Amino acid sequence: MESIGQRDQENLTTLVEFVLLGFSDVPDLQGFLFWMFLIIYMIILIGNSLIIIITKTDTSLQTPMYFFLRNFSCLEICYVSVTIPRLLADLWRQKRTISFLACATQMYFFLVLGVTECFILTAMSYDRYVAICNPLLYSLIMNTQLCTRLAAGCWISGFPVHIGFTYLIFSLPFCGPNQLDHFFCDIPPVLKLACGDTFMVEMLIYVIAVLVVTIPFMLIVGSYVKIISTILKLPTATGRAKAFSTCSSHLMVVALFFGSGIITYMRPKSSQSEGMDKFLSLFYTIVTPMFNPMIYCLRNKDVMVALRKFLSKWIVL
Repeated sequence: MESIGQRDQENLTTLVEFVLLGFSDVPDLQGFLFWMFLIIYMIILIGNSLIIIITKTDTSLQTPMYFFLRNFSCLEICYVSVTIPRLLADLWRQKRTISFLACATQMYFFLVLGVTECFILTAMSYDRYVAICNPLLYSLIMNTQLCTRLAAGCWISGFPVHIGFTYLIFSLPFCGPNQLDHFFCDIPPVLKLACGDTFMVEMLIYVIAVLVVTIPFMLIVGSYVKIISTILKLPTATGRAKAFSTCSSHLMVVALFFGSGIITYMRPKSSQSEGMDKFLSLFYTIVTPMFNPMIYCLRNKDVMVALRKFLSKWIVL
């Protein structure tokens, strides 16, 4: 009995890395997937960088709405940079091993930036709520000091919570197979490899998801109920159309990000499957960030005008 226990302990200590299977089930598409994800990554970097530049330099965009949009674009660049470069490296070199420390670090920053995105989207909805429901007090309420504090709170709030949460996950014993059927270190696939009791961790996931995903989502929904109610009371069709146009972009981004995130982390464990988890993860880690700059640019006349002015200067130069 002692030798068996000793052997089990050795297995626990020798398991020091995971293997990210990623998209190894489609070996013939590895080259295609590499170039596709590389192009998507470049689109995300260029699109969000342009939004940051024009909202910072164009004098007509120095309002709270574009201040939060600039923060959101900066966040999107950081968010995708946690997963896509590693995915590209794995597809290029066909070496998919990742150490426990690297896996924990990737998960930690992915969770922190995901929480930050939830909070910034909530702050953006509050900004739209004040602008449409209390237009006369908008400049007074959404002053520079409040905007700065809201943005700083969004960026900072996720850091302390997820240090302990990530440590708790990687403190679990991993004594079986070390193959993660995923393209990055997300919570569900890592927990599937743990051979200890994960009940408390799973309950903690639901609690944190309610606090940082469900509650912000409900606040956004509440804001838009008020916003839509106010818009419908506007006397002119032109006024209603203009008000809807300033909110529709944000509402589309909220639906894409929160919808896929809630399905991934809040659905029962029994209904989870590797294929669905990977598809949903692709959606909120890569596809949604790719569409965000397009949504905000194409559906916002002020951003389009500023973008044309910026590009025309560079074309002339």
